[in-house]
Amino acid sequence: MPRTDLTPPPPLLLAPDGSGLVAEIEAYLASLPAPARTPVPYVPLHGSTLQPWHAGHPLPRATLLDRALRRPARPVPVTAADHLRLASRYIGAHGWLQGAMWDQAGRVCLLGAQTAVLAHGYGTPLTVRTARVQLMEVLHATGRPANSPDEYNDRPTTRQADVHRLLDRAAARAGRLGL
Repeated sequence: MPRTDLTPPPPLLLAPDGSGLVAEIEAYLASLPAPARTPVPYVPLHGSTLQPWHAGHPLPRATLLDRALRRPARPVPVTAADHLRLASRYIGAHGWLQGAMWDQAGRVCLLGAQTAVLAHGYGTPLTVRTARVQLMEVLHATGRPANSPDEYNDRPTTRQADVHRLLDRAAARAGRLGL
């Protein structure tokens, strides 16, 4: 039956204290588990800071006895995998070169990078030898046989990215083998 009077309908009373809806929503939200916070790497607003090539590894420190006997500090123990990663970082920081171990600008070849890492006090000659065996294993396994990693470094077709890729693969292999 149609309404004949023109009076407006009663207003809806949806006040927060009268309806209980807000309290019900708040109770529901409080019962939910807190969202898991995933750690996000810090990215500075004005770019990243330049990290030294040996970041993450302690600097070799001479002990009091080392200083008294005027001998160099003991080398920082690193694995063959760490040595290969450090060599790659060293090339990235100082530049890559073919045909010589290093030049006046500080660029190095693969052997020069390994020598520099050793000379800066990271690892021992045995570590370098183990790392070079891993380089040779990766070269032969990927169908790029060479007499030495240095020969591969000096090939006209080899680029800096190839050397970094070789070092990364050899480091991964050494890591899997626990070397």
